[in-house]
Amino acid sequence: MARKGYIIHNQQSVYFLTFTVVGWIDIFTRQAYRDIVIESFKYCQQKKGLHLHAYVIMSNHIHLVVSVDDGFTASGFIRDCKKFTSNRIVDAIENSGIESRRDWMLHQFKYYASTHSRNETYQLWEHDNHPIELSSPAFTQQKIDYIHNNPVRAGLVYRAEDYIYSSASNYAGLDQIIDVDCLFF
Repeated sequence: MARKGYIIHNQQSVYFLTFTVVGWIDIFTRQAYRDIVIESFKYCQQKKGLHLHAYVIMSNHIHLVVSVDDGFTASGFIRDCKKFTSNRIVDAIENSGIESRRDWMLHQFKYYASTHSRNETYQLWEHDNHPIELSSPAFTQQKIDYIHNNPVRAGLVYRAEDYIYSSASNYAGLDQIIDVDCLFF
């Protein structure tokens, strides 16, 4: 039986990715969970050959433009990043004394896990990442602009570079929370 969804054919190409939380649950309203994602990106940059070109962490999804060094795979980055962040975020929710939505979120993650045979107890991320190979500078710039303008369209900031959990500040030459390999200026 053929797998549904998008396939990464060229593991060393530049890709636009979306990681979506199951049920569009707003987990990234908490800084602690956003910081787990940033920690994972930094680790993958140091140890997994990740080139993070653009990103934004919204309340219930993440958009990325990434590539990886030779000897690594984009699929491997996706698998490892999602597994690490899922385990760490679920652990943080389970052990948090301040998470008011703890029981509800764990119930939701357990429900979504029960609908897929790949999961054991909890499912935090949707399985599909909708990878789109970025084949031209214009298409790449379009996706970077889309990523950076997500918080503006959501009404969170007036200017893209003011949103802390985005690479827009990197591209604007401002303070940032993680280094990115800017593709265009």
